[in-house]
Amino acid sequence: MNESQMADSTKPLIGAHQSIAGGIHKAFERAKQVGCTALQVFTKNSNQWNAKPLTDEDIASYKMAASKSTIIAPVVAHDSYLINLCAKDTALLQRSRRAFVDELKRCEALGIPYLNFHPGAHTGQGEEEGITRIIESLNWAHEETKGFKVKSVLETTAGQGSAIGYRFEHLQQIIDGVDEPERMAVCIDTCHIFAAGYDISTEKGYDETMKEFDAIIGLERLAAIHTNDSKKPLGSRVDRHEHIGKGAIGELGFRMLMQDERLANIPKILETPKGEDLKEDKMNLSVLRKLAEGE
Repeated sequence: MNESQMADSTKPLIGAHQSIAGGIHKAFERAKQVGCTALQVFTKNSNQWNAKPLTDEDIASYKMAASKSTIIAPVVAHDSYLINLCAKDTALLQRSRRAFVDELKRCEALGIPYLNFHPGAHTGQGEEEGITRIIESLNWAHEETKGFKVKSVLETTAGQGSAIGYRFEHLQQIIDGVDEPERMAVCIDTCHIFAAGYDISTEKGYDETMKEFDAIIGLERLAAIHTNDSKKPLGSRVDRHEHIGKGAIGELGFRMLMQDERLANIPKILETPKGEDLKEDKMNLSVLRKLAEGE
């Protein structure tokens, strides 16, 4: 940790997913521009299967930028949106598994400790069969990456379409099923869980949701929180992110989140809409800071 990172160590761990245009190390410049202390990135183009391997120069540039950055929380990577670890189609499943292993390798090379991924969509097989395939995929991927430090981070989903992961029980069933549960962690997406029916917009609902998460999965398993308001109502099962306090969750839900001492050391990362000037990131991060301070 450098001097600027040490000076920032009392700040809330908040940030945003930043672009890697121009090189993955460029994400740190964008993070500094908006005042991030936490960061999420893709390690490659998220809408393509293939990517050029990371060069020694890529890795060195990333690590140098990280060492000088404002980021004090562990960096989180998000995998490609194309990957479906419970795909019904055998060819797509095999391609997804290979791509997931490549993502793990890229994270390990860069020293990124967390690879966030959506569990998958069962596309008509049924949830139980889908969960079984996810477990098999993770076991295969972990076998291919023996000894890696990077953790596979299951993200909660809204349950849109045939997506698995809209109940905490789904994630715990996957964790219980893998051969190396110590390699697993979880990310809560506030928009997703709200759309899935967990009402974090009220004090009672927030408390009940966190108690349920702790009882089923355990707060010690929580690696990150995607901090997004929801355009759609409670239980809609529709995944549409909104700016903080301007959606159906509202400021109260995020005030409770930001003031929850149990979550003080968990990076909270925006995935809200924004333009190239990143002014929306600045706005949302400002709102989160004010809520953390009780304003």
